[in-house]
Amino acid sequence: MKKTLLFILLCAPVCMQAQGIEQILKSIEQNNKALQSQQQAANAEKMENRTANNLPDPTLNYSSFYSNSAEGGHGTEFVATQGFDFPTQYITRNRQATLQNEAVDMRTRATRRDILLAAINLFFDLSVLNQEKDLRDMRLKNAEDLQALYDKRLSTGDANILEVNKIKMERMSVQTEVAQNTAAHRTALQSLLAMNGNQALEFAETEYPAVEEINDYNLMRDRVIASDIDLQAASATVRAAEKQVKVDRQGWLPKLEVGFRRNTNSVEAENGFVIGGSLPLFENRKRVKIAKAQAISVQLARESIREQAEAGLMAQFNEMQQLKAAMQAYDVPLMHRSLQLLKQALEEGQISLIEYFVETENIYRNLQAYMQVENQYQKVMANIYKNDL
Repeated sequence: MKKTLLFILLCAPVCMQAQGIEQILKSIEQNNKALQSQQQAANAEKMENRTANNLPDPTLNYSSFYSNSAEGGHGTEFVATQGFDFPTQYITRNRQATLQNEAVDMRTRATRRDILLAAINLFFDLSVLNQEKDLRDMRLKNAEDLQALYDKRLSTGDANILEVNKIKMERMSVQTEVAQNTAAHRTALQSLLAMNGNQALEFAETEYPAVEEINDYNLMRDRVIASDIDLQAASATVRAAEKQVKVDRQGWLPKLEVGFRRNTNSVEAENGFVIGGSLPLFENRKRVKIAKAQAISVQLARESIREQAEAGLMAQFNEMQQLKAAMQAYDVPLMHRSLQLLKQALEEGQISLIEYFVETENIYRNLQAYMQVENQYQKVMANIYKNDL
């Protein structure tokens, strides 16, 4: 798991939250049923790739025959043979199976990466939901403080019932948003638990790990393309397909057979050896052409994967820049100070309740918009560096 946090931190110091995420990712990697299924399927496929190099089963034959001559007579024949391919074919097929298994391993890594990336996206969803909960809790507390203040003012004649009702409606609206937030949080957490094999998890973070900014697209592209697991899997598949061409070219070599023969009759027994072979004049027809076509196909598929990866990186880089610019446009400390000043001004009677709600509603809306932009930014960065998982 040394690479687990590279996409998040890129060699930055690991903070406490990052360690928490890493622990949860380790738990998901151990308990996720889809990943376990993929690993078992990969093991089966790798063993099957090796079976192509197995020797054929030995052949045993026993014959009993009788003579129709006047003297009569009885004889038997026992033959045991073992067939095998030309020795160089086993070497070539073994190398080809190794390349096939490399491709299987890379596809398994890609599955693992996608599952962990999905988990990280859920972490980020939970983080923004926790941020929104804190914001709504603060908003609800302000509404409760205002209600207590205006209930007191109403009793002294310094406020009217319309103002008190306005505060009550604000409180009801925030309570509804809190309930919706709780339901969304529960849904996201349940999805995370399902990824962990329904094993218990806790996640109450509101902050994102530090992320190294990306300023040079070319450097980022070279690094990400070099570590792209899908592209590495495609390259391994290409190498295996090219080796398959060599395997099929050797298919024209003769198949050999050796064995033991024993003949008996009423007089004496004879022992000997069996040596034979076969020429694959028909069995190997067009196999080399088929293997070459398949090799070209996977080569083109690899180029397509590379082109798609580069196009996706350009789109993600542009989106990341737009989101970063949008985040920089928000002055979060200023908005929090403004909320405090507005509440103080209302309590001192410098502004009306309507003015207070108009201004604070705009600030709350901007704070929530910032949270959503930050969440999208974190997800884009995670997707860019997903192959470092």
